[in-house]
Amino acid sequence: MRVLGVDPGLTRCGVGVVEDGRAREVTCLAVGVVRTPAEDELSTRLMAVADTVEQWMHTHRPDVVAIERVFSQQNVRTVMGTAQVSGVVALAAARRSLPVAFHTPSAVKAAISGSGTANKKQVTAMITKILGLETAPKPADAADALALAVCHLWRAPMAGRLAEAEARAAELARHHRARLKEANRSRNSAGRAGGPPR
Repeated sequence: MRVLGVDPGLTRCGVGVVEDGRAREVTCLAVGVVRTPAEDELSTRLMAVADTVEQWMHTHRPDVVAIERVFSQQNVRTVMGTAQVSGVVALAAARRSLPVAFHTPSAVKAAISGSGTANKKQVTAMITKILGLETAPKPADAADALALAVCHLWRAPMAGRLAEAEARAAELARHHRARLKEANRSRNSAGRAGGPPR
């Protein structure tokens, strides 16, 4: 599986592509940052991000796009910009019929470092080690994009198994309810056939 990870941001939007191999081995295919000038119009900045992300999708042909889920703990202006970039990236993926997965920052940190409270320096160090990179990806947005992609690679199989288990449990529950309904219907029919007691 090939994953395009995106750490959304208006000033710096991290992008990274990874591919899985045997025994949880992961290879970094590309990493970078889309930068937009703060003085530009919002629409121009969003278009610049969209154009670059679409070019990455065209060049690297990912199977899925993993985006960091937006949290409101940041200031409103930052959250709005991040959410707008997330929407632009999700739209670009949808136009190519690519599935999109959103992962929380704590889930990414936990998957990469084993701790949901790891700081950016720790995440960067771990992703550098996991991918066997000679130098750490910079800035942190680039490292975060790779971490998102790796997180998705490692979590996707488990998520798939959980979805299958939930679907199977729902099917069993429907079957059980149908049998109970049929049993109740049979008992009621038998009671009516017997007539009132004498």
